[in-house]
Amino acid sequence: MATWQCVKQCGACCQLDPDDRPDLETYLAPEELLLYMSLVGEDGWCIHFDHALRECRIYADRPRFCRVQPDVFQDLYDVEPEELSDFAIDCCVQQIEAVYGDRSLELLRFERSIEQD
Repeated sequence: MATWQCVKQCGACCQLDPDDRPDLETYLAPEELLLYMSLVGEDGWCIHFDHALRECRIYADRPRFCRVQPDVFQDLYDVEPEELSDFAIDCCVQQIEAVYGDRSLELLRFERSIEQD
């Protein structure tokens, strides 16, 4: 079974354009939705995403909804802990394809990172 892991210098999840995520208010509490919206820059990217380094400038202190953790995903998306890896993999593939394309280096790097040994 493949195991989800974050791929450094991808940042697809930092593309926050709310037009691409019309169901935000169904899983974010009102105060989290306000925080989310405050993070969206004019270009749709998170204001804390460093485009040159392709990483989050506040990673250690990032909001709860940016964390791929069993408790967060269970609370936000009703995903059981044993389903987290498969769910997160599907989310990442969809987001990477949407942001960078289905033939992108980012998608290839992600797919390689989750391959079975």
